Amino acid sequence: MKFTSTISILALFTTATIAAPTPLTAEKVWQVARPSGLTVSPDGQRAIFSLTKFDLTTDKGNADLQLLELGSGKMTALTSHADNDTQPAWSPDGRQVAFLSKRGADQNQLMLINVFGGEAKALTDLPVAVTAPTWFNDGKKILFVAEVPKDFDGDFNKLKTRLEAEKKQKTTAKISENRVYRFWDHFLDEGSFPQFFSLDVASGDIRQLSAGFNKIMNLQGNPQFDLSPDNKTIAVSANSSEPPYNRLNQDIYLLSTDGSGQADNITSANQADDSNPVFSSDGKTLVYGAQKRLDFNNDNVKLTHFDLTKKTATVLAANVDLSPTDWYFSKDGSMLYFTADDKAKQSLFSVPTQGGAVKQVLRQGSNEQFQLAGPQQFVLVQHSMSQMPEIFLLDNKSRTLKQISQLNTALQQQTSWGKVEEVSFAGSDGKPVQMFITYPPDFDTNKRWPLLNVLHGGPHSYSGDNFGYRWNSQVFAAAGYVVIQPNFHGSSSFGEAFTASIHGDHATKPFYDSEAAVDYMVSRGFIDESRMAAAGGSYGGYLVNWVAGHSSKYKTLISHAGVYNLMGQFSSDITQNRSEAYGGSPWQNTASMQSMNPAMFADKFQTPMLVLHGELDYRVPVTQGLELYGVLKGKGVEARLVYFPNENHWILKPNNSLLWYREFTGWLERYIGKGATP
Repeated sequence: MKFTSTISILALFTTATIAAPTPLTAEKVWQVARPSGLTVSPDGQRAIFSLTKFDLTTDKGNADLQLLELGSGKMTALTSHADNDTQPAWSPDGRQVAFLSKRGADQNQLMLINVFGGEAKALTDLPVAVTAPTWFNDGKKILFVAEVPKDFDGDFNKLKTRLEAEKKQKTTAKISENRVYRFWDHFLDEGSFPQFFSLDVASGDIRQLSAGFNKIMNLQGNPQFDLSPDNKTIAVSANSSEPPYNRLNQDIYLLSTDGSGQADNITSANQADDSNPVFSSDGKTLVYGAQKRLDFNNDNVKLTHFDLTKKTATVLAANVDLSPTDWYFSKDGSMLYFTADDKAKQSLFSVPTQGGAVKQVLRQGSNEQFQLAGPQQFVLVQHSMSQMPEIFLLDNKSRTLKQISQLNTALQQQTSWGKVEEVSFAGSDGKPVQMFITYPPDFDTNKRWPLLNVLHGGPHSYSGDNFGYRWNSQVFAAAGYVVIQPNFHGSSSFGEAFTASIHGDHATKPFYDSEAAVDYMVSRGFIDESRMAAAGGSYGGYLVNWVAGHSSKYKTLISHAGVYNLMGQFSSDITQNRSEAYGGSPWQNTASMQSMNPAMFADKFQTPMLVLHGELDYRVPVTQGLELYGVLKGKGVEARLVYFPNENHWILKPNNSLLWYREFTGWLERYIGKGATP
């Protein structure tokens, strides 16, 4: 659906006051202000969000709360503190905001501030971190989550003493018999689980609501839950399987808030994951997401409408090949709005809650942190490959999209952007494969340019129309390269069949697509075939490592956190479904798996390669990168290792990131130069 975009007159400057734009650099990327936790006031007139800005001298980011008037676009700093202020939550009367901050404590605690003036005050002083603040509808209590030992008896003073004693222990071993024992960059505390608590704002009394409900809720962040309008029930997505967790299965539980710990599993019949429950405004129904496949983690999420009285479930938008990510009821409960990855963009859709046709509300760049502000009015954060994040007001009735924040307007206008082109070419089975091309700001078709083929990770993700902080195509293009980002077979957002098409064979179709993407670019007439490089991270690194043994197109390669030896990936934090994904395992169909293993083709490696990896990477353990580097050096292939002892799968610290970009572009320049030749 087409919308008219408008930008506030406040964003416009005369040419006399603007310096000449300069290309995007890694340093500029770290100047971008990043909004998160956007939430709209109960009356729909204001929004609060957390705004993070980074300081390269301290190598840290700082987040403060900002109050935004939706009508005028006026923004006021609500907090200003050296500690990060995050996860704001409006009180029902719209006068106060609960949020999280350390404010001198060792871990995040629950804070409260009056929107119309006054200092923030701490509501908790607990020996554990607090997260996910949510107001009860009476405005008297706040729901929050804290991870505590499974035998916790409700006494935080006793827990504090216990934790202090544990810190003095001399042993450091991690012991487990579970299949899931660490995640991303940290080991799991197998004796602790997230629990729900309520805090009485007036008295400060804290009550445990979910005693005995000892379940893994969400390894990737805050638990996915919603509080019913009558405050009596928490709908939460939690793992229903038991240790040793051979398979994790998220189900939807209805948990009583009376402190009894009573919980009813309403999705036990579905053996696959159920996620993100959301109550309707009348509390009679809820919507959650359901998946069906047990051998594949990336089948489409199906919106499921559950009648709490009849105990019946109805699938919404069943005939649409989309996988929703977040969803919200309209104010009157008649419509459901949801975001979904949509052909390399993140779009907004609607569907009647009683069933009906799905309509596209907005397709433009990437839209996230979507919030309702009125019957036909929404607030969201939008960004794209050429647009830094800003907050927009979307009027669904008048078809207008208005920028109401100026978070990065000056920096946006001070930057010269390379043209972004979206194309398609014939892929491995003759079907079209989508690709983004980012050109240098000074691109000239009459000259010959070096090519950088950037291969995304996942593999079931995509290179999208979004503003990236870690692999920013505009930074690479500004350094003098035509950058391509093919969304090869296996990429998500192009339909479930396309995503699942490489399950059991991670190499063949994506490799063919990658080769075809380069051939397509060469056919355009402005690419210098003697100056081409491929780079990728995670699965993209796997594909780079596969290319090393199967293609002679490239002058150099870059593998970041790349999967090199499929055998070694059984030391990853998540091993569920790897046998199915790889078409085999070390104990079954091994020959099939090894036929897709880059390590088995090391005898053909001859292309110079830059290898980057972080020690705290548990998704693709650091031994993958070290083994790859050792093999390259052992063979006498030119190689360089960039090892980060304090980074995980991603390079997140500002100065480490700057070094990463310098090493990345420096390696390219070393082997394929930079910029055009006549």
